Amino acid sequence: MTLIHSEAVASSPVKSEPPGNRFYRTVWRWHFYAGLFVVPFMLILGATGIIYLFKPQLDTVMYHNLMFVQPSTTMLSYTEQVQTAREAYPQATVTKFTPNLADNRSAEVGIATAEGKELAVFVDPYAGKVLGVRDEEKNLQAIARKIHGNLLIGDWGDYLIELAACWALVLLVSGLYLWLPRKNISLMGTLVPRLWSKNKRIFWRDLHAVPGFYGVLLIGFLILTGLPWTGFWGDTFAQVWGRFPDKMWDNVPQSTLATGTLNERGALFVPWAAESMPMPVSIAMPTAAPSFERSTSKNDGYSATLVADDSGSLKDVSTVFDDVVALAIREGAPPGFSIAFPADETGVYTASAFPNDPKQEVTMHMDQYSGQLLASVGWKDYGWVARAVEMGVSIHMGKYFGLPNQLLMLFAALVTILLSVTGTVMWWQRRPQGSGILGAPAMPPYVQNWKVPLIIVAVLGFIFPLVGLSLIGVLLLDYFLLSRFAFFRRLFG
Repeated sequence: MTLIHSEAVASSPVKSEPPGNRFYRTVWRWHFYAGLFVVPFMLILGATGIIYLFKPQLDTVMYHNLMFVQPSTTMLSYTEQVQTAREAYPQATVTKFTPNLADNRSAEVGIATAEGKELAVFVDPYAGKVLGVRDEEKNLQAIARKIHGNLLIGDWGDYLIELAACWALVLLVSGLYLWLPRKNISLMGTLVPRLWSKNKRIFWRDLHAVPGFYGVLLIGFLILTGLPWTGFWGDTFAQVWGRFPDKMWDNVPQSTLATGTLNERGALFVPWAAESMPMPVSIAMPTAAPSFERSTSKNDGYSATLVADDSGSLKDVSTVFDDVVALAIREGAPPGFSIAFPADETGVYTASAFPNDPKQEVTMHMDQYSGQLLASVGWKDYGWVARAVEMGVSIHMGKYFGLPNQLLMLFAALVTILLSVTGTVMWWQRRPQGSGILGAPAMPPYVQNWKVPLIIVAVLGFIFPLVGLSLIGVLLLDYFLLSRFAFFRRLFG
């Protein structure tokens, strides 16, 4: 993925070389090393991003028999729909519920089995029967999302993705500099690729540089809007910009957990802007003599115990879940919202959604015993940074303005893949026979001038700590090892 200009031909370094040429070859060399590291990750992110980009269409095709039902006049209560799934999997724990988002759609009940599997049980909300299940960890879209996020290797994969994304920004900036014409400005080879050229180097260079120029802003947008979800930079960014005023939680009992812990259960559940929102706790009310035996499952959400509400009257907890869903709808939860079940006796119901329009986002916590709304956060409560992040994420995922949004992001992903492939081909073609392992562009003469490198390291290190640290390593390698020892120059040059 290297936007290498056709005139960037390595020449033998000489002491009289103009500073501009030295800087150009230094940028080229950095661009080469960045591309060498970034290319595999960009190929992975591009391919998996395309799959997840079209998740709505893929879901409809792959799970049509599970997602669509014949509408009827009478729909079962939400509690009965959950009970239908629980009866089919009595040993499982109910974790999530998604009401049908249209009259002809099924409801989804998320469960965790005793074997540790996360399943989505599709329930006909009219007939009260299970239509089938989907493994939430082993379906195509889920696998693509996990590879996209952490390469299926957990936190270390997350850090590698973050590092590659940050280096990709360096790659874009350096590539744009290398794309700029150094002498005569020509339309051909700058804005129009010379695909008819019989010169293979010109063909591949133009197929790389010109699409790279047209896609540089979109690719940069994808990188920047994806970084808030990363484990190191994203968590730090959220701690600074994702907080809400403390007065919002006055008189609300809080746990030590943040709402973002719900995203650790598997698929993303709450928006980025709500991840740092404190998680309230439910307070058990005085219990009257129960008329039914309490359910053995701590997460079923509809056990038949009687509790006293705020007025002192008795209320059947088996009706609370219906009240919770109705409250979420009444408070403006958009179609497609889901409700996470309490994790323990002090846990809360949490209603949240990822609507296409982030201005409709809302995250609500409700007491599991009384169904009372404890806390609610939505677009109106977000700061300008949180709003920018959520809007960026919606566009990044191709949701904000429908199919045109998906096609625009598809173009960006395809350009990313194209740059990765053409950059690799160019490197292989330009690599001199008998050179070192990498065949890197020739290094300019060593000059005792650290001002520019130190400024770059300082700026990048401040904005992106991981790339700053890695850049220090690259500089030390390039200026203290490769420039002084012939063995390493032959090995990497």
